[in-house]
Amino acid sequence: MKKASKKENRYRRHRRVRAKIKGTSKVPRLCIFKSSKHIYAQLIDDEKGKTILSSDDIKLKKTKTKISSSAGANARVGDELRSSSPTEPRRGEGKDEDEVLIARANARVGKIGLARQVGKMIAEKACREGIKRVVFDRGGYKYHGRVKALAEVAREGGLIF
Repeated sequence: MKKASKKENRYRRHRRVRAKIKGTSKVPRLCIFKSSKHIYAQLIDDEKGKTILSSDDIKLKKTKTKISSSAGANARVGDELRSSSPTEPRRGEGKDEDEVLIARANARVGKIGLARQVGKMIAEKACREGIKRVVFDRGGYKYHGRVKALAEVAREGGLIF
């Protein structure tokens, strides 16, 4: 008999969890997927089968390179980091709100740091949409490392689960 791979075991765990939890439009499911290089988070309405919001570290990396590649961006980002509070994005500066949030969150690097940034980003997007309560779906992964970091920061950002 063939031994089950890590991927198959995770898939089985995820199916067991998914049998017990469902997301709705009022209380969506916060679903986590992680690969060896990236982490993704989605708010899903299972009744309609639609993704309400999503966030991932690939967007963070693209925006980080876009910000740092523009002339004088480091000075502007540094000024914004110093002059604004950590919870309130600075408005009216000609930058997209997500870019400001990403620039602030890029202070910490590494996979766990990126997971924290994704958690912060998904929580702030959800709060903007009026979503406070979610059901957490860890995707069959152990609740430690990147999954734990994302969940903790999402809670700090205002999501209740």
